[in-house]
Amino acid sequence: MGSYQGGSAPAMAKQVCDGYTLLSRVSLKRLDLDQMVKLEFELDKKLRETRGEPMDLSDQPALQQRNRRISRIEGAVRLLRHTMQERRRGRF
Repeated sequence: MGSYQGGSAPAMAKQVCDGYTLLSRVSLKRLDLDQMVKLEFELDKKLRETRGEPMDLSDQPALQQRNRRISRIEGAVRLLRHTMQERRRGRF
């Protein structure tokens, strides 16, 4: 059983959302399946929060920043789910 980068699942999710930490198969290798499920929950929560923020449509830099954040979160969730699926099948 490994540990999260940042100390906890919410802290690691925040680091991923802010772009300070990038998830990779290597960084997920030290987490067990239960920890990945918690991280997935936190990332999904951050994604919902980000999508739910009201935005001024005339503020292009803020829109770009929001879209980059959403893209980072979606990529991390996609990689996390793929890694979890492989681990459940016993390939990873």
